[in-house]
Amino acid sequence: MKIAQYGTAIVVIHAIINGLHGLAHVEIPVSLSVLQSLFVGIVIFPIPIIAAILLWTQFYRIGSWLLLSSIAGSLLFGIYNHLIVISPDHLSQVSFAGWGLLFQITAILILIVDGFGCWIGIWALKRIQQPETVM
Repeated sequence: MKIAQYGTAIVVIHAIINGLHGLAHVEIPVSLSVLQSLFVGIVIFPIPIIAAILLWTQFYRIGSWLLLSSIAGSLLFGIYNHLIVISPDHLSQVSFAGWGLLFQITAILILIVDGFGCWIGIWALKRIQQPETVM
């Protein structure tokens, strides 16, 4: 039960922050390539939501794997695009003025939340794999 609660909480926070970050992308504008858009539209938004739903069902193991893999993918995507490759999406290329401030803040928050999300996913998988103890 705790796994489902924590997993759902991190997915909701992840979705809100990524939604705000996406809004900043549109308003600045910082466009994404077709492949980046597909990744965001498949891995970063719907799969964590599907994972959270599965955590509340008998398919919680699949949900835990989906949570970890999608949030880890989001984390790596954010690190690569916001911190490594110099492009219009890199933090150093976006001004702190106007929508740029929201872009900057949410980019950092995404990394933090996704780091916690990976921890929750790993914790969930470890907890699921532990054998039941008899008292």
